Amino acid sequence: MTTWTFWRATLERAVRTAAQTLVAVLGAGAVDLLSVDWPAALATAGGAALLAVLTAVATPGGPGATETPTPAPARAGLPRS
Repeated sequence: MTTWTFWRATLERAVRTAAQTLVAVLGAGAVDLLSVDWPAALATAGGAALLAVLTAVATPGGPGATETPTPAPARAGLPRS
């Protein structure tokens, strides 16, 4: 839990969870984007992201047994970490 890899994988999971939840909330309303209750939709997505982070912290071993962060693209002249 104290490694950069853990927190990077956790952050990726939280962002994916928030995006998926936001799409689900917007899709469930089946209305145009101007009439969406944005505060409620964003609060739901934020809550889901928070739960994803708390789940990763509470789970022994981190965000997932086989889950690793997406590797950063290699930059010219810099070694890949």
